[in-house]
Amino acid sequence: MATTHFTPAKVQTTTYAVLFAVTAGHLINDTLQALLLSIYPLLRDLHNLSFAQVGLITLAFQATASVLQPLIGHYTDKKPFPFSLPMAPAMSLVGLVVVGLAHSYEMILVGATLIGIGSSIFHPEASRLARLSSGGRYGFAQSVFQVGGNFGTSIGPLLAAFLVVPHGQGSVAWLALLALFSVAVLSYAAKWYAHHLSPKGNARRSAPPPNPLPQRMVITSLTVLLCLMFSKFLYTSSMSSFYTFYLISTFGLSPKEAQIDLFIYLAAFAAGTLLGGPIGDRIGRKAVIWFSVLGALPFTVLLPYASHFWTVVLSIPIGFILASAFSAMLVYAQELMPGRVGMISGLFFGVAFGIGAAGAALLGVVADATSISFVYHVCSFLPAIGLLAMFLPNKKQLAAAQAAG
Repeated sequence: MATTHFTPAKVQTTTYAVLFAVTAGHLINDTLQALLLSIYPLLRDLHNLSFAQVGLITLAFQATASVLQPLIGHYTDKKPFPFSLPMAPAMSLVGLVVVGLAHSYEMILVGATLIGIGSSIFHPEASRLARLSSGGRYGFAQSVFQVGGNFGTSIGPLLAAFLVVPHGQGSVAWLALLALFSVAVLSYAAKWYAHHLSPKGNARRSAPPPNPLPQRMVITSLTVLLCLMFSKFLYTSSMSSFYTFYLISTFGLSPKEAQIDLFIYLAAFAAGTLLGGPIGDRIGRKAVIWFSVLGALPFTVLLPYASHFWTVVLSIPIGFILASAFSAMLVYAQELMPGRVGMISGLFFGVAFGIGAAGAALLGVVADATSISFVYHVCSFLPAIGLLAMFLPNKKQLAAAQAAG
């Protein structure tokens, strides 16, 4: 028996209010995640943690998201659940309170896991809603949605530097107010989404459209995309989890100074995100994907040998170039498997979280055994995996395969 899927009513023009609402929710979701990453030096000092234990905190919340997101996306492809959107920040709110009040390492892990569950609920439906509200400008909508998350990631270190570090671990719980605001914003977006799934909104229920591409091409392309994501997210995990430690140990910076340098990298990452999707809409996603991974290689190779000034300078093109990949990869994959938007979104966000989680744990173990500097020497060659992009079919090859199918 064929699986039944919901097909929302098609939106002819970009619905900016909804797109910006779901983007604001993404900003807050990723701000709270980045805040957790950014207070690692504080938690390490307060609880006498090793680098491996720091990596396991990342594993706790990112592994949860990586496992649950594809499953949630697959389920909501069949039965969309608009009001799961405000449920997500509510779960993160509880996690923040637990982390803020935690007096043991185990409770920190529990709080981190709850934040991960909130993120896993949020991303599949939020990504689908961004696509639905795009009016056909899929790359643009995914880039706007992603840039919200990336700006949130860049704000996290500033909150850590100017709020949590001066006022202590307990101040983390007060940031649950941001999650409450997100609940309100996403409730508005969920109502619009529910309308477009209802009979009043002319939604229809149908079998998923047949995949017009050969299965071998789809499998090969998805495998290449996942390898490129491994390169991208393992390197970005080294930056998000350990960049502050690298700056402190290599250049003698204070935690506050290191957080500001991390903000510069993350802000560049957020800015780069905004370009990848719209450019992919115009010139083709393969070209964007190719450049956005391999193009960072010269800068990552130089970074471990640079002075503090040049480390900060090099972090800007690294973040900017790597960031342009994800929106193009996600929309490319969604077009490979039409009718599976939720599953693909959940898979790609889940893989991103999973690589970040496993990478943080692995790199933490390597850092304990060697040094933070050694970690950055090894990771500097990861963007070379971008050469695999040559195996992705271009627009003409995809069109020819569709015509032949």
